[in-house]
Amino acid sequence: MLRIVEPGLSTTVQDTGRYGHYHIGMPPSGAVDQYAHRVANFLVGNEADAATLELTYTGPEVVFEEEGLVAVCGADMDPSLDGEPVPTWTAVRVAAGQTLSFEFATEGARAYLAVDGGIDTEPVMGSRATYTLIGVGGHEGRELEAGDELPTGATEADGLEGNSVDAAHVPDYGAETSIRVVMGLCDYRLTEDGKETLLDTEWTVSNEADRVGYRLDADVDIQGLFVEREQPFGAGTDLTNVVDLGYPVGSIQMAGQPIVLMRDAVTGGGYATVGTVISPDRSTLAQGRSHETVTFEPVSVEEALTAREDWTARLDRLREELLG
Repeated sequence: MLRIVEPGLSTTVQDTGRYGHYHIGMPPSGAVDQYAHRVANFLVGNEADAATLELTYTGPEVVFEEEGLVAVCGADMDPSLDGEPVPTWTAVRVAAGQTLSFEFATEGARAYLAVDGGIDTEPVMGSRATYTLIGVGGHEGRELEAGDELPTGATEADGLEGNSVDAAHVPDYGAETSIRVVMGLCDYRLTEDGKETLLDTEWTVSNEADRVGYRLDADVDIQGLFVEREQPFGAGTDLTNVVDLGYPVGSIQMAGQPIVLMRDAVTGGGYATVGTVISPDRSTLAQGRSHETVTFEPVSVEEALTAREDWTARLDRLREELLG
């Protein structure tokens, strides 16, 4: 059992996501940085789909009601146990009554707190992921608040204390961020110069970047990127509008500015989506902080599939190394 003393800026229960319901308008939710979430779970003996706490910019103050094993991966929030610093990307033993606290992130935007046995809230539609826009999953479908108590599952984490991730597998969140995209569905709506501008511009992560969408800013006339046309019936009057279509997770929606749709985004609408961020790089983008910059790098579907296969194989190797 965990007890939340202070909730942090935005702390939610997340897992690998709620799948199979996109056709009824339910996005997957789940950890926006799937890499850090999964590695944190492996460190404490959990499978990838166990629920963790997703911490945004600064984490909660948590009291452990019983002994256990914890790991913090992702953004560097300087975690401390009863005031003593604890390493990240490492399995750490906690005793009953100890308090884990965090500082404001110095690199990256989100960290993941895994506990052995996982956060054992009641699943909704097959997942413990929190989707706050409609209040389902996690703990009462909302961000955590002071006084919340979270159950943890049964554990078999013996012998894992001190388990750590090699530095080669720890992302550098301070590095310049190039995000790979597959162009489409609606890139035909852009002029050739418009496509070049989208890909050549250094975009700034706005203050409105969140789990729903990463809004990006630059001194670019978005309307000027589009082919002039007489809008078809049902598409609206704005050149960035199309007749309604489905939005893939990671798609770049052109709604006055580029918005990369994240794991809590709506599943369809009438804005042109001109590219889709590949799945491994969505974890990278999720660690982008306000006022940091990103650029887009076009790749083919085949290159995207290869990148996903490499990402999956890397995580499989880490699971094998950490869980045995």
